[in-house]
Amino acid sequence: MGSRKKEMADAIKENKKQVAFAKLNNCPTSPRKMRLVADLVRGERVEKALNILKFSQKDASARLEKLLLSAIANWQAKNEDADIESAELFVKEIRVDGGAMLKRLRPAPQGRAHRIRKRSNHVTVVVGANNNTQS
Repeated sequence: MGSRKKEMADAIKENKKQVAFAKLNNCPTSPRKMRLVADLVRGERVEKALNILKFSQKDASARLEKLLLSAIANWQAKNEDADIESAELFVKEIRVDGGAMLKRLRPAPQGRAHRIRKRSNHVTVVVGANNNTQS
């Protein structure tokens, strides 16, 4: 491998170390309800985001809090020598996508049936460190 190529590979590897993610698949909450909670913490610092989720009344906030803790643990596993407080972690990206849909039928008047769609979602949380505070 050439020296330039190795330098670029090392730079890319170092940038990937600053970012960690966690995924939650097939969460039995509608994507619309999950997005309401996700919008609260998008772009926030990790400590503030955890406080927001802890004191939120929404049911989806408990699942999102657990997912954010998992993303923080993944970042800690990548950067064993770094300290979370000094790294100033923040929620870099949070995506809520639609998941599989369970289709059910509910009886309706006059022998008809209405379709009930029980929605689920996939959530991806990306946690990153502020590069300007790192030395």
